[in-house]
Amino acid sequence: MGLDHAATKPHEALSALLQNELQAVNALITERMASKHAPRIPEVTAHLVGAGGKRLRPMLTLAAAKLCGYDGPYHLHLAATVEFIHTATLLHDDVVDESAQRRGRPTANLLWDNKSSVLVGDYLFSRSFQLMVETGSLRVLDILANASATIAEGEVLQLTAAQDLRTDESIYLQVVRGKTAALFSAATEVGGVIAGADETLVKALFDYGDALGISFQIVDDLLDYQGDSKATGKNVGDDFRERKLTLPVIKAVAKANADERAFWQRTIEKGKQVDGDLEHALTLLNTHGTLAETRQDALAWAEKAKTALAPLPEHEIKSLLIDLADYVVARVS
Repeated sequence: MGLDHAATKPHEALSALLQNELQAVNALITERMASKHAPRIPEVTAHLVGAGGKRLRPMLTLAAAKLCGYDGPYHLHLAATVEFIHTATLLHDDVVDESAQRRGRPTANLLWDNKSSVLVGDYLFSRSFQLMVETGSLRVLDILANASATIAEGEVLQLTAAQDLRTDESIYLQVVRGKTAALFSAATEVGGVIAGADETLVKALFDYGDALGISFQIVDDLLDYQGDSKATGKNVGDDFRERKLTLPVIKAVAKANADERAFWQRTIEKGKQVDGDLEHALTLLNTHGTLAETRQDALAWAEKAKTALAPLPEHEIKSLLIDLADYVVARVS
């Protein structure tokens, strides 16, 4: 999901501030996604890495390390690691979701095939572990290995939870913590760890990443029902068509009468969708005010993210991270 189309863009200010480091990370990514024996690997990876993603997660690692006064080389390795893990999960996600579009372009599985997407994703995961090891920090390895496991666990949980009307907000949060927030919080936490920061600061960075990631995913789920497909690079209603129980629908199911529940059972649980169902779903979401409620939840998580940064020193980067939390939610009106 892009972070475009708002008045101020803190991720761009952050990108400008970290320009030299980001260039070095990009060079490292290009160097490490090369393969002597399998030219398809850089082809597939370059398609996704070069598709104009915002590099948000690696930027968070660089920002956290800099905020904690780090001046060594290994934050670059960690930023590249985080981007490789993210890219690997995207390649796998698009196969699982049978998606045709990502960042406004055809997905790798559509251009090549599912086999290539899965295997190149595996290669990038392996590459990410090689990069982590080079930092020499067992703790960093522990954090990122745990995050990788949590991401996979979140995706598997989503498989069973996404089409089950018994899925409530606590299970939804568990899925989101897994598939999205785990990498945000690992990205910020390892920045503090590699800088040798005080435990209070490391915890603050973890909490910021966790809350930012949750807010980010809630907004994404909201944009699926009320976004502009030109801005998001996805079609409105994709989650509905893919029968994904996201927060606006979970809230609507909780308030549903018998007829409405039967509608959700038919469209989400059984997957029997007909013309006009998306429009009816949107009517129900608006009737029960669940889109507005979901936005309030996203705002609350953004506030948690901002509050978490309190122990960190005053710094231009800290101000931009606070702005970033506001901006993530500003994507939905």
